[in-house]
Amino acid sequence: MYVGPSLSSLAPDSGGESGLVRTYQAWKGSNIFFLGGRLIFGPDVRSLFLTIFLIVAPVAVFCVFVARKLMHNFPHHLGISIMVIVIALTLFALILLLLTSGRDPGVIARNANPPELEGYEGTEVGPGQTPQLRLPRTKDVVVNGVVVKIKYCDTCMHYRPPRCSHCSICNNCVQKFDHHCPWVGQCIGLRNYRFFFMFVFSTTLLCIYVHAFCWIRIRKIMNGENVSIWKAMTKSPASIVLIIYTFISVWFVGGLTVFHSYLISRNQSTYENFRNRYDERVNPYNKGVIKNFMEVFCTSIPPSKNNFRAKIPKEPAITSRRISGGFTSPNIRKPVSDIEMGRKLAWGDVREADGSEGRTNNDDNVDKLGGSADHVTADLSRILPPEGMEGRSISHHRRSSWGIKSGSWDISSETFASAVGASKQVPGSSNGNLTRENQQVQTNLKV
Repeated sequence: MYVGPSLSSLAPDSGGESGLVRTYQAWKGSNIFFLGGRLIFGPDVRSLFLTIFLIVAPVAVFCVFVARKLMHNFPHHLGISIMVIVIALTLFALILLLLTSGRDPGVIARNANPPELEGYEGTEVGPGQTPQLRLPRTKDVVVNGVVVKIKYCDTCMHYRPPRCSHCSICNNCVQKFDHHCPWVGQCIGLRNYRFFFMFVFSTTLLCIYVHAFCWIRIRKIMNGENVSIWKAMTKSPASIVLIIYTFISVWFVGGLTVFHSYLISRNQSTYENFRNRYDERVNPYNKGVIKNFMEVFCTSIPPSKNNFRAKIPKEPAITSRRISGGFTSPNIRKPVSDIEMGRKLAWGDVREADGSEGRTNNDDNVDKLGGSADHVTADLSRILPPEGMEGRSISHHRRSSWGIKSGSWDISSETFASAVGASKQVPGSSNGNLTRENQQVQTNLKV
């Protein structure tokens, strides 16, 4: 079993070709793969085992307590056919279940980059900048003479084809998306809808078959022992349990069979029907009842758009380098820090983080001064010491980095005068606070 991309999955393939991985190993969806990418399931594949149990368990009870007793009540080996038919129906339903759940439903692979904007000729931008482009959210395409809107998928970075939708559970765009079925643990789409309908229909037949022969078993007991129906039920409790179980189940699978038969006759999907796509406009895909059924059951299934076992280049990992106790991406020139996490900021980063307020919180939460970035106070706690000075003792935690000479932390008198003048221009600050601030800085200068 393979679950999504991980560090081990991005290792080179065992085939010996360095830098290559299988497509399923680098797959960005939420799918789970088996047998080296030959089988693809949804992230909720565990529910498949529950579905198998709900089918196999009642059939096993039927074979042991009902069909085995009926084998002697029918001549010419007809009793054996009861057992053979129920086993054949069960195997047929399980095969269809695996074909529905373990195959590509019609996933459209993601693009590595968004599509180019039509009519865009480029504009001059500064170095290291990206032009701000906004792709249109929808496009108009013509399907059988009817204009249909297609949407842009931000996750997969492509325009979805008609009748395609993005499954939030599998995290993939699926062609002719019908729904995500939790009972089979897979999306139902273009390439497995046929098997899904046949699975639901076969389980409906299986429920009806078991339900009918359980009543036949009770009838045989009534006629053979000449007792009432209630007395016969007590002599075959397994039949009563199966009658109740299949009666409840047939409403579920039988209702699905009827509902999807209606959808096929109208050439709609469950997704389109629930969203009332064609209540007030013409359905461009409706070809008539007969042709609609032939399209589902008599046409060839299109090949998968993905070769999950193909080898592709491994995506280079984005490494981080350590700068002043923090990590930064290679494409970031300065270590931008998070103020709330308590990491240190450079002076230029503080101005960017402050925005219109032009300030950060002091270490001791005092002297919080407002104003723009142009009115800078003598609050020096937000200044990062130069590289190489970290860890050294500093006389005061509020010392400014303005006017620093190379290798020295002394503050010139001109810098001090400019700092005091800027502090006096800050609105809303009291004279007493500024006086105490100046006295502290003067004391540090003397030291």
